[in-house]
Amino acid sequence: MPGNALPVADERDGLSAFLAQQRYVLRLAAFGLKDEEARLAPTVSSLSVGGLLKHCTAVEKYWLGLVTGNVEVSGGEDDYEAHFRLGADETLAGAIETYESVAAETEAIVAEISDLGRAVPVPKDVPWFPKDIEAWSVRWVLLHLITETARHAGHADIVREAIDGASAFPLMAAAEGWPETPWLKPWK
Repeated sequence: MPGNALPVADERDGLSAFLAQQRYVLRLAAFGLKDEEARLAPTVSSLSVGGLLKHCTAVEKYWLGLVTGNVEVSGGEDDYEAHFRLGADETLAGAIETYESVAAETEAIVAEISDLGRAVPVPKDVPWFPKDIEAWSVRWVLLHLITETARHAGHADIVREAIDGASAFPLMAAAEGWPETPWLKPWK
């Protein structure tokens, strides 16, 4: 996948393409990492590349649960914190595989929705959700997922660069087999 989303045919295609692009950039932060490196939190925050992948997986699954009416309730603060850590018994490959599976499920669900304006009820038991809005649209949920994924892809870029100096475009060049140029060298 190139560094930008490809041209799009319509709104649905655009939302899907831009979400897919941000997922790809997030996964790129993990390119070439070993499990131990994916667990590292080398900045002042507790964020790790593996933890960010797990978090984005959980977030996307939650929001699509809202869209379908099949929300899985979190186990509380401990469960929430676990979504930000790649556990000792988990692998980076497993986290990526799960993320890709949830992404495929999202794409299948969205493809079956005829009206992106369809209402998605706002849960009333989440303190950071507005109390005066009854519903968002599927369109809004997809835009929110793009924003959330992009935010965390940026976090993952910073974490990855702190681990070994790798940044997004050299990683993309390595992952996609781009030739070396005077201004861009694929990560090794």
